[in-house]
Amino acid sequence: MIQRMIGTLVNAAGIMIGGIVGLARPGFSLSRSNEDALKVVLAALTVFCGLRLTWANLSGSWSQILKQLLIVIVAMILGKLAGRLLRLQNASNALGGWARDRISVRKPGDPNRASDGFKVCAALFCAAPLGILGATQDGLNSPPYFYPLAIKGVIDGLAALGFVALFGWGVLLAVIPVLAFQGTITLLCSEWLGPFLCERGLVSSVNAVGGLLVFSVALVILGLKKIEITDYLPSLILAPLITWLWR
Repeated sequence: MIQRMIGTLVNAAGIMIGGIVGLARPGFSLSRSNEDALKVVLAALTVFCGLRLTWANLSGSWSQILKQLLIVIVAMILGKLAGRLLRLQNASNALGGWARDRISVRKPGDPNRASDGFKVCAALFCAAPLGILGATQDGLNSPPYFYPLAIKGVIDGLAALGFVALFGWGVLLAVIPVLAFQGTITLLCSEWLGPFLCERGLVSSVNAVGGLLVFSVALVILGLKKIEITDYLPSLILAPLITWLWR
């Protein structure tokens, strides 16, 4: 079970390390140049991990690969429409807005700063679409494809480094909901969804879509394009369904 959750554990470790460094060295922060360089590195790794996952799950003749790519595109288009109807991105934005409001009203010496830090960081770390994508890929693949969650661990760790200056040690407690939320997704995919899809040869379609969504995160990291990634999450469900129907 621990091996299946390696991505979530790495993510939690990143939060803990960032939070502990922030507590041990108050006021520590990366310079602007180092921050920009790290963004480029993280974006490059995200591009590699995403496209590698998609490419590894395309197989067969050129006509079969084109068919698989068409399924991916259709799944993402329909997934985007479904996400809009379900208002997934709006819900994610509302959660982010609530977190920003809590940060803006925080006052020095506030007795609730630790609990506020826990709530804000738990919301932001769990709501990130890369967490859902990474936990899904971690559970569906053997060996676990933990790289997206490792990248998220670095991003969350840097965020925790900054948040502890505002909220103190409460930020570290955010690892608990992260472990529970992402770990549950991974275990469900590993123990139930993975075998079900594997028997029907449908895992590759989920991975192909997931890889492109992970790739899209890089564009958000660099600020090149505003992509409502949360709205695309239904594509992970629609891809195997379309693949099965097309047969």
